[in-house]
Amino acid sequence: MAAIDGLPPLREVIAAHGIAAKKALGQNFLLDLNLTAKIARSAGDLSACDVLEVGPGPGGLTRALLAEGARHVLAVEKDARCLPALAEIAAAWPGRLDVVNGDALEVDAAVRLTPPIRVVANLPYNVGTELLVRWLTPPVWPPFWQSLTLMFQKEVAERIVARPGSKAYGRLALLAQWRAEARIVMTLPPEAFTPPPKIHSAVVHLTALPEPRYPADPKVLNRIVAAGFNQRRKMLRASLKGVAPGIEAKLEAAGIAPTARAEEISLEAFCALARIVAAG
Repeated sequence: MAAIDGLPPLREVIAAHGIAAKKALGQNFLLDLNLTAKIARSAGDLSACDVLEVGPGPGGLTRALLAEGARHVLAVEKDARCLPALAEIAAAWPGRLDVVNGDALEVDAAVRLTPPIRVVANLPYNVGTELLVRWLTPPVWPPFWQSLTLMFQKEVAERIVARPGSKAYGRLALLAQWRAEARIVMTLPPEAFTPPPKIHSAVVHLTALPEPRYPADPKVLNRIVAAGFNQRRKMLRASLKGVAPGIEAKLEAAGIAPTARAEEISLEAFCALARIVAAG
């Protein structure tokens, strides 16, 4: 890809700008431009989209997104050390890259982008799950984004796509699958990164559904799911007793055995219970 954008290899960029990865910022840089290109392609056709990237670091994925034809990229980077390297990319792709030096948890990126918008990011490990939860729980649905193509620790990725009955199944699976199609599109070994993390990583692609898969009040559903999985070893009649009066009857009305545990219950059944609880 260096031939496409005329920019030097990422190892040279890191050395030139003194950008050693910082553990405190959850940084693990992906330096193989073939892999960053593969991630960019897994987000689909970007030519008619604005793209939000969080934590671009020295810009490997940023370069891939631009080379793969993204209409416009907004990169949010907290680490000021990376800004000169990102400025070089912006100069190589005039008018197509904007860089914001800030915390992705505080920056309102949507106001800086023109729909349709896709999010593609090798997320910093320390904020990845929180950002995903925010993107999945906006006040209004559909959200500002069309799809999310995100790198996580493999364990987190498996929690997002988990099915009932598995150890990984929990709040994150229900949250993601209620409003999106979610699938793992790539896995990467530790040695793909600099420095190598202790765990494998995976890229998850989530496509926003026009509306939630089953009707339910988001706040009620979240309360039920949180209570059920916070005490996942308990039977639901015990873990949900504080959620609503007469919870056993409500569970039975939703077709759920009061003696079942949260990890056994499908998304559809949780939504049915949420509707019954909301109705009083």
